[in-house]
Amino acid sequence: MMDNNQSANPLLSAPAIERVRHELRRRLLTVESVADVTPRMRRIVLTGEDLVDFVSLAPDDHIKVIVPAADGAEERRDYTPRRYDNAARSLTIDFALHEAGPVTQWAIDARPGTALEIGGPRGSAVVSSTVKSWLLVGDETALPAIGRRIEESGAGTAISLLGAVAGPQEEQSFETAAALTTRWVHRPLSDATNAAPLIAALSGIDIAPQTLVWVAAEASVVRAIRAHLVEERGYPLAWIKASGYWVRGKADTTEKFG
Repeated sequence: MMDNNQSANPLLSAPAIERVRHELRRRLLTVESVADVTPRMRRIVLTGEDLVDFVSLAPDDHIKVIVPAADGAEERRDYTPRRYDNAARSLTIDFALHEAGPVTQWAIDARPGTALEIGGPRGSAVVSSTVKSWLLVGDETALPAIGRRIEESGAGTAISLLGAVAGPQEEQSFETAAALTTRWVHRPLSDATNAAPLIAALSGIDIAPQTLVWVAAEASVVRAIRAHLVEERGYPLAWIKASGYWVRGKADTTEKFG
């Protein structure tokens, strides 16, 4: 367990986070390739000249994926830019196939040559490179951001991953120069709004001082994990960055907790 004196130390400053705004524009892209990272995680690489000035400065940025709705309107959902390459005009998005919504259906049906429109990112929250210790906690929807954070981190950074997935077949591996420790919690997707398995696993993890704890999952799960860290572990709120990436029963809804 962590040293509870950490939360009482007035000299422990919050990590610096720079918020950068980007020009908000729509881009029309084309599917280049489709591959399944795991049975429930589909990776789609998109290309197009509209990516020449695409900017995404933080691993947990979000773009809007825009697809036609049945009534002719637009459906929009938030997704993480998993990788991008301006020179190659390519953008990679990982789609968690965990629901039967219109964007998930688009990903299921996508083939090379299929068109897709995206918007954003609206901005980036860039964490200072002085942060050298991370604890990343999340479910399937968070794995694209988690994977990008891990793969973009350099030597001298220590990262612990605590991921909740449906089973061993959904575990992912990542290549990184950082020192990476990985722990997986297996639970059915029907139990994705139950925080107990993650909290039980989290209670056995030591959190070193000045570790930035990043949490993303269903909103009620994130709320419970955040309360566990602050109220039971005495962990400084300033060192927790938490987001509800989805809300049970609500489409295209997220929650920010800090």
